[in-house]
Amino acid sequence: MIATAKTAPRKTKDGPTPIDAHVGARIRARRGLLGMSQKDLGEKVSLTFQQIQKYERGANRIGSGRLFEFSRILGVPISYFFDEMSSELKTYAEKGSKKGRPLPASAPDAEILDRRETLELVRTFYQIDDNLVRQRFVELMREAARVCSK
Repeated sequence: MIATAKTAPRKTKDGPTPIDAHVGARIRARRGLLGMSQKDLGEKVSLTFQQIQKYERGANRIGSGRLFEFSRILGVPISYFFDEMSSELKTYAEKGSKKGRPLPASAPDAEILDRRETLELVRTFYQIDDNLVRQRFVELMREAARVCSK
C-alpha cells in the first residue's frame, strides 16, 4: 500500500524491533564510513534527514524496498545490514518477537564502532593506497596499544 495525502502509511502492530535497531545502526555505520550526512542519504532516497534519523535509531521499521535502495546507495549487499548480529539477537529473530519479551542487550563493542573518531580512523586508513604501509600502520597501533595498556 502506497501512502498518499489521503491515507496514512500502514504501521506494524508491535512497532520496531531490536533487529530494526541493528539494521539502522548498520546503515549509520556505513553512511559514516562513506562520509555521507543524513541529509545526503535522505535526498538520495527522497526522505527527510529526520526520517533517516528514525531509521538509524531503530524507531521506525524499514521496508524491503527501502532497504534495497539503501544497499544500492551505500554500495553494500543487503546481507550487510544483518551482519554482525549477536547470537542473542539472532535467537530473538528466529523465535520472533513477542509482546513484553525483554530486548536483547546490544553488543559491547557497538559504542566503539559508533564513535566519530573510529569512523575517521577507518576512513583515513583506507585512503592509504600502499598495502605495506597499511600493514605497518596496524603493527604500530598494536604496539602503541600494548605499551599504553601496561
